[in-house]
Amino acid sequence: MPRTLGYKLISVTPKKVVGEMKVRDMHRNYRGNVNGGALMAFADALGACGAVANRPPGYSGGTIESKTNFFSAGLGPVLHAVSIPLHIGRTTSVWQTTIRNPDGSRVAIVTQTQIAIPKIRTFDISGKKKAPAKAVAKKPAAKGAAKK
Repeated sequence: MPRTLGYKLISVTPKKVVGEMKVRDMHRNYRGNVNGGALMAFADALGACGAVANRPPGYSGGTIESKTNFFSAGLGPVLHAVSIPLHIGRTTSVWQTTIRNPDGSRVAIVTQTQIAIPKIRTFDISGKKKAPAKAVAKKPAAKGAAKK
C-alpha cells in the first residue's frame, strides 16, 4: 500500500505516527487538487500503524469507523501527516490524523476507530488448512454404572 499510494512512514511509536505522501497525478481530482479518497486512505494507513503499535501479540484488527473533515485543498508536492491516539483501550483505539500542505495549512483531519481482535488460526505451520475445532460433549454415565 505505501508504494501504491506513494506515502512514506517517517516514524511510528505507540503515541505518534508521522508520514508524508508524495502527490502524483493519480492522486489529483479534475481541479488538480488531491482527491479526498487519497487523503482518507493516507490517514487510514497512518492510524492503522499506530493501532498496530499498540495491539497485543496474537491480535489482528482493522478500521471500524472513519470520519473526515476537509478544510482546504491538498496541493502537494508533498503532504505531511501526524496521527495521535485519542483513546487506547483493550479492544479499540481512536486515532486522529491531521494532514497538512507544505506551507503548514491544514488540509484535513481524519478520526478513525480501530478494533483489536484475537487472530483465529485456520492454517497450521505448514500452510495446510486446519479443520475447525469441534466441541466434544461428555456422555452421561449410565445408571447403575460403577465408578472407577
